[in-house]
Amino acid sequence: MKIGGDLTQKKCVPCEGGVKPLTPDEYGAYLRNELDGWVDIDGMKIEKEYKFKNFREALGFVNRVGQIAESEGHHPDINLYGWNKVKLTLSTHAIGGLSENDFILASKIDS
Repeated sequence: MKIGGDLTQKKCVPCEGGVKPLTPDEYGAYLRNELDGWVDIDGMKIEKEYKFKNFREALGFVNRVGQIAESEGHHPDINLYGWNKVKLTLSTHAIGGLSENDFILASKIDS
């Protein structure tokens, strides 16, 4: 797999299974070179926490993430907690691990 290129210019592709999850070297390259602040959770997920000034900003962010996720057909687990924090968790459930889709969506969310 070729790592690189602008992930925000890529489109998530439907995943119905039958492909292998990314290896630690593959997803590690994305985390080191493509994303900022996302962390690997047991090689199965990536996660990032965002902190906002208030609840309204946090909720607005959740709504924007929802729009991006819908347009990509790939959806994060979203946890809005406290009054100003949002934690996003990405994985590709159909393959039980990480796919390029997770990194494409993370990149688009951060941009």
